[in-house]
This record gives sequence, structure tokens and C-alpha cells, in this order.
Amino acid sequence: MSDAPRGRDSGPIPGGRVRHATSVNSTRAFPTEAHPAHLDPFVLFERFYIDPDTGFPMHPHRGFEIVSYMLEGEMEHEDSLGVAHTAREGDAMRITTGGGIRHSEFPAGGAACNGLQLWVNLPRDRKEVDANYADADAADLPTTETDDVAVTTVIGEGSPLDLHTPVTYLDARVDGAWTWTVPDDWTGFAFGVDGEGTVGRDRFGVGDVFPVESGQVVDFEADDGSGDSDSEAAPFRVICVAGEPHGEPIRQRGPYVL
Repeated sequence: MSDAPRGRDSGPIPGGRVRHATSVNSTRAFPTEAHPAHLDPFVLFERFYIDPDTGFPMHPHRGFEIVSYMLEGEMEHEDSLGVAHTAREGDAMRITTGGGIRHSEFPAGGAACNGLQLWVNLPRDRKEVDANYADADAADLPTTETDDVAVTTVIGEGSPLDLHTPVTYLDARVDGAWTWTVPDDWTGFAFGVDGEGTVGRDRFGVGDVFPVESGQVVDFEADDGSGDSDSEAAPFRVICVAGEPHGEPIRQRGPYVL
């Protein structure tokens, strides 16, 4: 996939439907045919839907980090480090695949589940770090609330989970207006999870406002400078992610990022 920016005037892009070889369906924000670029340092982002009779048997990964965040239901994780863990609604897991790890993901309790998965590239000098795993219950993830918004920090200040790359990952439930700022020279994106709202992007003093609905993504690219995202709806749930680019090519080969 290309790492070239798609242009500063790009509005919301609908997620692409992906059917994995194991019959798991996903709505992928990027990379897709409509959004072919990776977003350095991000390799991919998708919402997965695992039915009771499907899942991901033990399979390998290397060269990046995985953040899984559960929206509904429960998911059982096992890996080659000897970890066995069940993630429930609002829980998060972080896997540093490093030089190599194998893991499996299946729905728990005979019921379907769905959640979000983010792949973050490891910088070239850390590709072979030891594989590692950590998780956090929903109660461990800090949430701040005002009259207009409740924001849970999945990755970032106050979260017990961290990455080798500076990243902020926020889950916002907006019932009014909320402003999110992407740090200077970082790459960011907003992904609609539930409901409908608007996302505004301020680049070099030039503002764009877009209607956004579930399954759509809006980019905030590093070479366009920083930006503010304003979301207005009642209610609107939106995921906002930003990270410091590595400035290195992202070479994805299936489950590996070289």
C-alpha cells in the first residue's frame, strides 16, 4: 500500500468491508481501495465483528504493536507467551509483536463480539524487541465527563497501557460540541463508531466541516500541520487517534510489518 498523503481537502471516507480468511467480517478504515495509504505511524485500523462460530486461530505477527479495544461482548485471547485473557466491553489489550508472537482471538461465552483494532508500526531500530503483552480493564482506563462529552483514554495520559510510539487514543461520546487537538507534526484520524455528527478540521487557519457517520474516517495528516476536530451530535461516538510519525516506509506483508 502507498504511504503518500491523499491531499488536504479529503473529507470523510467510508470504511471498506473486509472478510478475513477465517470468515470474520470487518469495517476497515485504512488501508482500503478507497483509502489506500497507511497513516505513518499507523498500519491499519478496523472494527471487527466475530460471530460465535468464527474467530482467529493461532497465527503469527511481527514488527508492530496491536491495540484491541472491545465495544460489545467478550473476546478470548491466548498467545505464545503463555497469556490467556478474556477482554470484556470497554477493556483494552496491547500486544508488542516485536521479533515475533503467535496469538488467537475467539468470542467468549458462545456470543458474538465486536471491537476495534489498531496496528502501530514499530520504528526500524525496535523491530526485533521482545514480544510483550498487557491489558487494562474498563475501570482502569481514565474517563473525563462534562455536560457535552465523556472521553475515555485508551492510550495516553493516565492509561496503564503504553506503546513504543507516542500515541493518544480517545473514545469520545459527544452530546453537544467537543474540540480535539492533534499535536504539531503528528498524524491523526477520527472514526465514527455510533450515531452521526460533524467533524471540523482546522489547517493553517482554513476550516473544513464534514458530516460523519458510523464507519467513516477523517484524516489529519502530519504534512498538513496540526488541527482541531469539533464534533456535534446527540449522541455521537467517535474514536480519535493521533501519533508521532516515524518518517519510515510501512511495509506490510499480511500479518507482518517489515
